Amino acid sequence: MRLVFATDDLVRAGRSFKGFPLLLDNDCWPLEPAQAFLWETLAGTGAVSSKLTWEHYGRWLYDFFAFLNANSLQWNEPAKPTGFGVVARYRDWSLGQLRLKPTTVNQRLSLVVRFYEWAKRNGHIDHVPFAYREVQRGQPLGFLAHVADSSSVTARPDVKVREHLSPPKFLTDEQVRVCREARLSDSLRLLFDLMVRTGLRSCEARTFPLKYVFNPRLRKDLKPGQMLRVDINSADMALKYGKPRSVDIPWSLMEDMNAYAVHRRQGLKRTEMTDTGVLILNEIGNPYSRTGVVAVMKGIERRVGFHVRAHMLRHTYGTYTLRTLRKSASFTGEPLLYVRDRMGHSDVQTTAVYLHLINQLEAQLVLAHEDHVDQLFAKAAGAD
Repeated sequence: MRLVFATDDLVRAGRSFKGFPLLLDNDCWPLEPAQAFLWETLAGTGAVSSKLTWEHYGRWLYDFFAFLNANSLQWNEPAKPTGFGVVARYRDWSLGQLRLKPTTVNQRLSLVVRFYEWAKRNGHIDHVPFAYREVQRGQPLGFLAHVADSSSVTARPDVKVREHLSPPKFLTDEQVRVCREARLSDSLRLLFDLMVRTGLRSCEARTFPLKYVFNPRLRKDLKPGQMLRVDINSADMALKYGKPRSVDIPWSLMEDMNAYAVHRRQGLKRTEMTDTGVLILNEIGNPYSRTGVVAVMKGIERRVGFHVRAHMLRHTYGTYTLRTLRKSASFTGEPLLYVRDRMGHSDVQTTAVYLHLINQLEAQLVLAHEDHVDQLFAKAAGAD
């Protein structure tokens, strides 16, 4: 079986579905009913317009059916005892042989569960290969506690993995400095800065459009040093869920972006290809791919000697921005909501995780101060 992504030739009701995932069986026919599920879920009522989500859903569902195909299993097999069904076997394989993280496995299982529930509703099967159990919902934090559901109980598929969530990883100020001082190309340094200083996701930074860039010194309505509000839209770049939002770009970063666009980018652009309009190009003049970003971050990691990933840059922005705004006497808004809106979180509970990271950061600062004091006392003792 195969997974392919549609070209411009796939048109339905006058709309192009370029990039839509197509699951094909061993005879290269649509893999049904999985393909019908994708059409209804991604293109039906309440359609998902984000091509990034299209890709994720296609890859996750393909992963499940490829596992079944490789092991001669049927997705609609007769009922088996709890824990012995095909979904449970897929889960155990993902955790055991692939050694995927529980959060990654649960993400994929959520889509597989949705597929089976859809298949049952539409009469393709008369049972789902898993059971449900009641679990307690997590409670909102702080000022959101009053919106909690009093029942706080929900049904959870028993194939899901128990997650022991660890706080997101972020870089310290010193680590950011070390990364920027490493031998990075102009393109890679700008990509790094765009994520760590604005909170853009990897897919957003690597598709950030050239047309959003300008020389701030030519704008009489702007003052040097201010934050520049830029509206970003899925019509111009990749956005998770396709949801438009505004980001604040530091004045100095916009100057760097403009200088890159005027001087460095022209030397990288491949004249034989149509310009995609993406700001940052790699060494051969193409936009960075998803795997390309992963590769260059690993390259930075090898140079600096500590863990560096694109999502860590985003978490770094969220952590330090929230910490700065909470300590600011002049900021009059709600810091948590500001960071939520800039980062494009759909739920403020997602943003609230940075509160825990702030505590971790401040604990590190306290320990660094104590080490400094210890060194001072050690020097004083040696002088005596």
